[in-house]
Amino acid sequence: MPTRSSPDLIIVGAGVVGAACAYYAARSGLSVTVIDRGPVAGGTTGAGEGNLLVSDKEPGPELDLALLSTRLWRELSGELPARIEYEAKGGLVVASGEAGMVALRNFAARQERAGVATEEITGDRLGDLEPHLAPGLAGGFHYPQDAQVQPALAAAHLLRAAGGQRSGRVRLRLGEDVTGVLTGAQGEVRGVRMVSGDLHAPYVVNAAGPWGGEMARLAGVELPVLPRRGFVLVTEPLPRVVRRKVYAADYVADVASGSAALQTSAVVEGTPAGPILIGASRERVGFDRTLSVEVLRRLAAQATRLFPVLARIRVMRTYAGFRPYLPDHLPAIGPDPRVPGLLQACGHEGAGIGLAPATGMIVARILSGKDLPLDIEPFRPDRFGDV
Repeated sequence: MPTRSSPDLIIVGAGVVGAACAYYAARSGLSVTVIDRGPVAGGTTGAGEGNLLVSDKEPGPELDLALLSTRLWRELSGELPARIEYEAKGGLVVASGEAGMVALRNFAARQERAGVATEEITGDRLGDLEPHLAPGLAGGFHYPQDAQVQPALAAAHLLRAAGGQRSGRVRLRLGEDVTGVLTGAQGEVRGVRMVSGDLHAPYVVNAAGPWGGEMARLAGVELPVLPRRGFVLVTEPLPRVVRRKVYAADYVADVASGSAALQTSAVVEGTPAGPILIGASRERVGFDRTLSVEVLRRLAAQATRLFPVLARIRVMRTYAGFRPYLPDHLPAIGPDPRVPGLLQACGHEGAGIGLAPATGMIVARILSGKDLPLDIEPFRPDRFGDV
């Protein structure tokens, strides 16, 4: 039974999406308990590059969500400590030949009509933006709205700021497994069951990332979230060799693909701390963390083709993470009509860090009865049926 100490809302998942949900819920005056089996940002968030991208998104619901989040991240950068390493440094998408430039030009034209700022860069001007880029590229497009954060620090400081909201309160329960969802006589959410005991609340938010399908099943519904593994290479600290987030045009196609097979397309970016991050790979192999030398070899080769100077740079470490993949590449956000009181906030694939603030704002506005910032119908959690 609920008690005076029961929260208004339980969020399962202490990654950046769960943290953003807690932040905006607390700002709306709600009391929140965030539960995670591990530490803050211990899953997908901690293995992310911190991408806040509009450049890789086709016009449509996800781009609308990304544009909203872009504005919100800019606001948050003024409210959270500089340690989150927010950088509005922009992105640069390059093409090796004229056919690639035509494709980029058409893609950018569609994005501009949807509100994305783009600038075509001819081949002879690429060096002005990125002096160490390989010579001979046909050109590219600059996306000034692309940005970056340090994702684990961003999640931690969102939670810290949420706890400091005067109108709400946030409690963290880390290292605790949720083993069930408590429901009432009409099937409505009453809280969650943990090994340490039951916690009651009228609302539960599933922000469990790649484990979102598992969490949904605990509530008695199906959500076809699957893990999509990716690797990142981390170089030794360097002076600012790479100024922006730089990738080749085929990255956009890889993001949109539903293939389970291995795909690699280099994304290269510098960081304020000095190391260069090199991604990105995608493959559906379950939760297998086995190091793949083939993936690392491909990423390194593609990165050095973009930036030949990297051939002389040491890679200090590599890490793997799992993107929460849904078949239509759109997250599940909002009330799940199959279980009253259950809200989904997962399935963002590789865009969760970028899309977290918009997701958190939507969840908080639903719970507080306020107008939504955009149409959430495309993100309906029950749109896949009983898969």
